[in-house]
Amino acid sequence: GGLRGATVIDALDTLYIMELEEEFQEAKQWVEKSFDLNVNGEASLFEVNIRYIGGLLATYYLTGEEVFKSKALELGEKLLPAFNTPTGIPRGGSLFSPCSGMSWSWGWASAGSSILAEFGTLHLEFLHLSQLSGNPVFAEKAKHNPSLVCVVCALSQVMNIRRVLSRVEKPQGLYPNFLSPVTGSWVQHHVSIGGLGDSFYEYLIKSWLMSDKRDSEAKKMYDDALEAIEKHLVKKSAGGLTYIAEWRGGILDHKMGHLACFSGGMIALGAEHGTGDRRQRHMELAAEITSTCHESYTRSDTRLGPEAFRFEAGSEAMATRLSERYYILRPEVVESYMYLWRLTHEPKYRLWGWEVVQALEKYCRVEAGFSGIRDVYTTTPSHDNMQQSFFLAETLKYLYLLFCEDDVLSLEDWVFNTEAHPLPINHTDFKA
Repeated sequence: GGLRGATVIDALDTLYIMELEEEFQEAKQWVEKSFDLNVNGEASLFEVNIRYIGGLLATYYLTGEEVFKSKALELGEKLLPAFNTPTGIPRGGSLFSPCSGMSWSWGWASAGSSILAEFGTLHLEFLHLSQLSGNPVFAEKAKHNPSLVCVVCALSQVMNIRRVLSRVEKPQGLYPNFLSPVTGSWVQHHVSIGGLGDSFYEYLIKSWLMSDKRDSEAKKMYDDALEAIEKHLVKKSAGGLTYIAEWRGGILDHKMGHLACFSGGMIALGAEHGTGDRRQRHMELAAEITSTCHESYTRSDTRLGPEAFRFEAGSEAMATRLSERYYILRPEVVESYMYLWRLTHEPKYRLWGWEVVQALEKYCRVEAGFSGIRDVYTTTPSHDNMQQSFFLAETLKYLYLLFCEDDVLSLEDWVFNTEAHPLPINHTDFKA
């Protein structure tokens, strides 16, 4: 059960940007005729927001075609019951049934806690849902106002989340990954810029940019968080590689996940709008982290990076555990290449991107598309037989944009959601 067509909707804007007109029309027709929102089964609030709502909103802004807007708004309304908790923060692994409108949580996903990257990755989309619907409920959900009738509540939902986060004490200025949706306090002190934390930070700087730099609250939260990350988590290995460690109650875990490799692009994007020494320092940090992530690719036999890599005696930027050697077509490294190229125009970023294109062709292309591989450290890897929808939404889009002119989805006019769906800055009426 559950929503269908994640791959179709995640790929819509990529097809449009790449001018694959025939395939785009076929996908559009599927959305019009076959995309059923009244289905039984469950769907994840976080995944539906970034993949489905993000994909539909972006395609609406690129094409102006109403069908995408109306589907996004209809789906957005179905997400609102997930915010019915004592704090207004959705539970971790929050699920909802599109048909019944009921919401519940996968208790095992986070032991009933809310996950920072999930409840912190709603703001961009809910702001646009509010603007398009004229309904402030979406924005409040992502900033909380339990007294509002739920359906009059998307902007209020996301603004409330900000209020809860500004009240709670941050250990060393850091944001742990798990928060209680009942009490609004941290549940454990695990901090990661990779999985569970990642897109929360990204949405702070991007909320500020999308507001045409008016959302000063988001900018301050981003600046403060990055300062704490620099102070406590950024490390340099014996071999001279800069990386962002994970933090477990004050003890550092010297590893980076592939997911954390988006941070080079994020820090560069933030630095571009900084001043003086801070701008210079952050551009250097962004370049160093991106270079470390590139090393995780070049140190493998396939020239593709593992799911996680460590910095331990005698082994740097390599997976040291069997369970971390796989590659599932993830985009974060090429995402950072795209941002660093756009912001510096250093040719190495295009060269590195082309290495990835060649490795994908050589090791991941299969008869029906592309597949993840189970071990990046062998030149005869076995395939996992999965083409993740983010491969079409993100990996291929970022690679394409890396080799496009800068005015194709210019960073002056567009902000990408965490699934690489472009949303217009300041709601200007732009066409790509």
